[in-house]
Amino acid sequence: MQTTLRIEDALQTAIRASQGPGAPPLLASALHYAVFPGGHRIRPRLCLSVARACGDGDPLAADSAAAAIELLHCASLVHDDLPCFDDAPTRRGKPSVHAQYGAPLAVLTGDALIVLAFETLARGAANSPQRLATLLSIVARAVGAPRGIVAGQAWECEAAVSLSDYQRAKTGSLFIAATVAGAAAAGAPGQSWSALGELLGEAYQVADDLRDVLCDAEELGKPIGQDAARFRPNAAAQLGVQGAKNRLENLVRNAVESIPPCPGADELRALIQAQTAQFAPTKLALEAA
Repeated sequence: MQTTLRIEDALQTAIRASQGPGAPPLLASALHYAVFPGGHRIRPRLCLSVARACGDGDPLAADSAAAAIELLHCASLVHDDLPCFDDAPTRRGKPSVHAQYGAPLAVLTGDALIVLAFETLARGAANSPQRLATLLSIVARAVGAPRGIVAGQAWECEAAVSLSDYQRAKTGSLFIAATVAGAAAAGAPGQSWSALGELLGEAYQVADDLRDVLCDAEELGKPIGQDAARFRPNAAAQLGVQGAKNRLENLVRNAVESIPPCPGADELRALIQAQTAQFAPTKLALEAA
């Protein structure tokens, strides 16, 4: 509950900062619409969980990093849903931003969320310049080229792409940022946490591929069958449902084993095991890691 409150408070503070005097009313409305109500907030939860496992030495820096990562994730969803990409009419069980506000304003909303993410991070870690520089570098690498979420979206424009390259950029990059930034915000060496983020990012993507095949639109809150319709790599399509399920279980098991020594390691292992059980479609029962 405390983690949820920290995340939502940090996001509310960030969005209020974007809605100050003189803000275009429709843009201000669209920014709030894109972020609230949220999904599972998996990435910021992971960021704060790692920070707490490492001692949570700077809660404000950790909160700002978690919020920045979630704002970037929301921006990627707004852009992903645009007519030039997925042309998705719904997201999180309601009309997507472009369906609600129009494509031009949706483009601007995604752009504004990206800028707001870095503003939020800069404001929250301003009292620790060295830590701020590290966090900015971690988050920026997760967004741009050559391996960030922008690159992940760009792979969809290529004639061919390997499943691992696509998933690492499209999904894994923000998971890596979440674990590395969480550790760095707490003053711990961040790079030793990258394996956890990479494994959990791939696990989430495999689970998402399974949901795209096995779930209906009402359960997902967004259109189904997008990977097959757009000829995108999909673990369930390439490995089969059972093969993808086995892959997911192995990834979660390896993720738990990859957690570096830290004061809260046992608590973090239990938390990851509990939360990753929610990744998979309800039709699949995962074996415990």
